[in-house]
Amino acid sequence: MSDKITHECGIAMVRLLKPHSYYQEKYGTPLWGFTKLFLLMEKQHNRGQDGAGVACVKSDVAAGDPFMFRERCVKTNPLDKIFKTLLGQYNEKVDAGVIHPEFAETVKKHFDFGGELLLGHLRYGTSGGYNMSSCHPYFRRSPWPTRNLALCGNFNMTNTAELNQSLIAMGQHPIFATDTQALLEKIGFFLDEEHEEIFRKLRAQGLSGEDTSKRISEELDLARVITRSSQKWDGGYTLCGLVGNGDAFVARDPSGIRPCWYFQNDEVVAFASERAPLMTVFDLAVEDVKEVLPGHVMVLKKNGRMSSSAFTAPLPRSSCSFERIYFSRGNDLEIYKERKLLGGRLADQVLKAVDYNWEHTVFSFVPNTAEVAFYGLMHALREKRRAEVKTAILKASKAGTLDDVLLDDLILRNWPRGEKVVSKDIKIRTFIGQEGMRNQLVSHVYDITYGSIKPGDHLVCVDDSIVRGTTLRRSILRILSRLNPRKIVIVSTAPQIRFPDCYGIDMSELGKFVAFEATIALLKERGQTDLLREVYELCRDAVAKGDSINHVRKIYEPFTPEEISAKITELVRPKNIEWKGEFEIIFQTIENLHSAVPNHTGDWYFTGKYPTPGGFRVVNQAYLNYYEKSEGRSY
Repeated sequence: MSDKITHECGIAMVRLLKPHSYYQEKYGTPLWGFTKLFLLMEKQHNRGQDGAGVACVKSDVAAGDPFMFRERCVKTNPLDKIFKTLLGQYNEKVDAGVIHPEFAETVKKHFDFGGELLLGHLRYGTSGGYNMSSCHPYFRRSPWPTRNLALCGNFNMTNTAELNQSLIAMGQHPIFATDTQALLEKIGFFLDEEHEEIFRKLRAQGLSGEDTSKRISEELDLARVITRSSQKWDGGYTLCGLVGNGDAFVARDPSGIRPCWYFQNDEVVAFASERAPLMTVFDLAVEDVKEVLPGHVMVLKKNGRMSSSAFTAPLPRSSCSFERIYFSRGNDLEIYKERKLLGGRLADQVLKAVDYNWEHTVFSFVPNTAEVAFYGLMHALREKRRAEVKTAILKASKAGTLDDVLLDDLILRNWPRGEKVVSKDIKIRTFIGQEGMRNQLVSHVYDITYGSIKPGDHLVCVDDSIVRGTTLRRSILRILSRLNPRKIVIVSTAPQIRFPDCYGIDMSELGKFVAFEATIALLKERGQTDLLREVYELCRDAVAKGDSINHVRKIYEPFTPEEISAKITELVRPKNIEWKGEFEIIFQTIENLHSAVPNHTGDWYFTGKYPTPGGFRVVNQAYLNYYEKSEGRSY
């Protein structure tokens, strides 16, 4: 994705099922679980670089000893800094003779992260800023282990204000910060309720304090806590929680919007946002890794027993298609195949755009994350060219005109030619406040391979998706034009992004989408601006009544996708460059998206069909914000 957007988050959880001495004896280190957590997070660093955090719970520690720990960082390279800090603390205690690695009990006693239950989070900031107070995991503390809670997740809630109001109705005084804080207090409230119900029952039986604490831990029902907490949740989420007694949970939204996977054997249970990291870190086959079911909570008890149960009413599955197009790492087997198909499905549109001129067309990609789709496009083009050659050979053979010259011309010439035309330089930090200078820096993020195409060639570049068109305007088209191609074709493996997201991706301001910008320009050109006021009134009424209708779709109805693409092409082309060649942007069709990615049908960015009521409220509110010239998120 050449346009930078902040998005997603990544989670990792490791639950050791054996004593630390087992891992020391088998793997040569008592920090086996700690290392696995770091690797799971490192293999998912694509999901968050604004901050990182880890938490740990130690089971069965002596009264008075700490049992729950947390470390967070929002500096550059936060994950590296966290683990270097923690390993530094460990090594200092080894050097001082406090920890003896061969005696695992010393690791557990003296190293904060020498526990059985480990949690990690990688953050991209879609809300709450970038300071430490908004970095996961969040903590809720109590002297009772069963009332301590650490929470993190990959999610956005569309109705945080409503959740806070429900807390006020309970008598709480919530701090209106983030949806994470709201969920922490909501889950914490029902965790307290669960604790108190068990405590009152046991107190009536006259049990000792030690036995009471043990029985509360055994009887604590986290599935019931999540079921009671989630009654008003609306959003896309994977939530992970640790409780101070050693219990843990992972819950996934009922539409399956946000991803989550897990692995279990007799040594460990591990969760992650993506499947491939689990396979790599634990050396697994694809069938070893299972998906957390939508609308289910997986509960890990302190004794290692794991269960899965539904905690909310099921909804039609609507897993995020952007995960497959761009967000997730491409080394997952299914994602790799899907991205190749996304590229291949564009072959017909691409050939038409270059007038089927095989000899004078060069194919490439930008940015690097579009490379797999580029391979798919090249594969599809070769198949089409092979079919042409086969037909020509058969025709010439039948006519008796097949000779060496014709074979050389058919076989050795005019095959699809791919080149590494664009490369991304070292990331330039655009923190300078002066906008003109900041824009100039952005324009130098990409560079070209001089001589990779000949003047007069067509140049086709594959991109994952085009959101705002900013990088195309300011950088990519300017540098590509230096090669003086006859025509530049930018090919998006995603359809036109027309509607905001509210489930974990920071794309909520409607006016910043280049597809919306182009459509508004078309309405103005054709004298149809009355529709803008009409949609505004419809959106206003829908927000007031809470109707689950997307009225913004009416904005796009007067135009075909091709008309909007043509206007986007016009808007994105830089005005002050000397290059006079042709330029065209091609977008994936909705039909081809669905055929390439059949199992991830969450396409609200492109179609406006939201899986939850909150999505419809957000899209209508986003239009109100645009019409009223009010900047900021619409949820």
